[in-house]
Amino acid sequence: MTDIEIRTLETPSLGDRSYLVHDGEVAFVVDPQRDIDRVLELASKEGVRVTHVFETHIHNDYVTGGLALARETGAAYHVNADDEVSFDREPIRDGAAVAVGDRMTVRAIHTPGHTFTHLSYAVEADGSPLAVFTGGSLLYGATGRPDLLGEEHTEELTHLQHRSAQRLAELPDATEVYPTHGFGSFCAAGSSDADLTESTIGREKTANPALTESEEEYVRQIVEGLDVYPAYYAQMGPANAGGPGAPDLTPPETADAEELRRRLEAGEWLVDLRTRTAFAAGHAPGTYNFGIDGQFSTYVGWIMRWGTPITLLGESEEQVAEAQRELARIGIDRPAARATGKPEDWTAEELGTFPIATFAELADVRHHREVVVLDVRTASEFRDGHVEGAVNLPIHEIADRVGDVPDGELWVHCGSGYRSSIAASFLAAAGRRQMVMVDDEFSKAAEAGLQITTE
Repeated sequence: MTDIEIRTLETPSLGDRSYLVHDGEVAFVVDPQRDIDRVLELASKEGVRVTHVFETHIHNDYVTGGLALARETGAAYHVNADDEVSFDREPIRDGAAVAVGDRMTVRAIHTPGHTFTHLSYAVEADGSPLAVFTGGSLLYGATGRPDLLGEEHTEELTHLQHRSAQRLAELPDATEVYPTHGFGSFCAAGSSDADLTESTIGREKTANPALTESEEEYVRQIVEGLDVYPAYYAQMGPANAGGPGAPDLTPPETADAEELRRRLEAGEWLVDLRTRTAFAAGHAPGTYNFGIDGQFSTYVGWIMRWGTPITLLGESEEQVAEAQRELARIGIDRPAARATGKPEDWTAEELGTFPIATFAELADVRHHREVVVLDVRTASEFRDGHVEGAVNLPIHEIADRVGDVPDGELWVHCGSGYRSSIAASFLAAAGRRQMVMVDDEFSKAAEAGLQITTE
């Protein structure tokens, strides 16, 4: 038994994890997020000194904090020697072994698939295999998606991903597996076990399609199952290759109601961070609801036109600060302004409202009158099962397609309510008044008596 400690830093809104590993004196960090203060606080709490930082790959779903952390701590920054970057790093390649302190050795394993230059890192403690940090290679019950570098590379990378999994499977069965992606991240391909908190190579050999299926079958299933991913991903690779610094998390300027009106009229985004139920009960006209209680940064980054100024509206300074941190993680460094309090403080106009309902209420209404059911889930979710007669407008297209929504009484739903509130806020801002937001789990639709069909 070793007393090496592995600490996990969760970023649930992006579905990612970062890791700090230490022997009680020195530590290394794998795939740190942009907001490195969390890592520094954890290292201080553990009483250890960060001496090495390792990147598994040039990330596509967030801006790394690796370079900033290395500069802050004086740590060696290990990035694949074959990655084209514009900053100094400690180049590392397949098979290289790095001693961290006197007791830990980190060995690089080339595991292409998520990217061509992807590395995993196997850790030995006191000479015994302990863990492997697999980044976007071997996830819990899945693998990282192979299509982020372009369609022309997808099939080749999928084959490489399967072969990389076989290589990782050569590690001892007891080796603990620590992926970066796969906890709700759109970087996962297939159905990752997002609720699993730990795994081993031995378990993945029995549960991971990359280790239980032939290469041909695995490639076929992965390629056929690939779905859309957030548009902001296109910005992340160049940002990470350019060597991002630490974010500026000082509060942006405060805006009063008149300033908010001016920003709205200028085409800026005013983002209401409150819950969907609070937004439905009363909101400043023209504002968009991206609740901080969900995958906030993912959907803001996906739907916004990149570079649009954003003003954050929250119930408290803490809520705004959390949102600012989330945005910094995807490279939106400085909100244009902020306002806190209640929607009555943010506008001189009458507040906008819309009712919320359940699928049972939708089923009841359809017995009495004709309504338009707008499903804002992805096209693949829609194909797998939808309310009969529903219109599909995927949430990531809402900003450009509000004019495509049919006239009539509108009932908007998604899989749980988070995305339907985003869509409802865009529709309300566009002038739709006869609208109901369904705040319910889609799994309850059939139970409520609604006819579910597939394509």
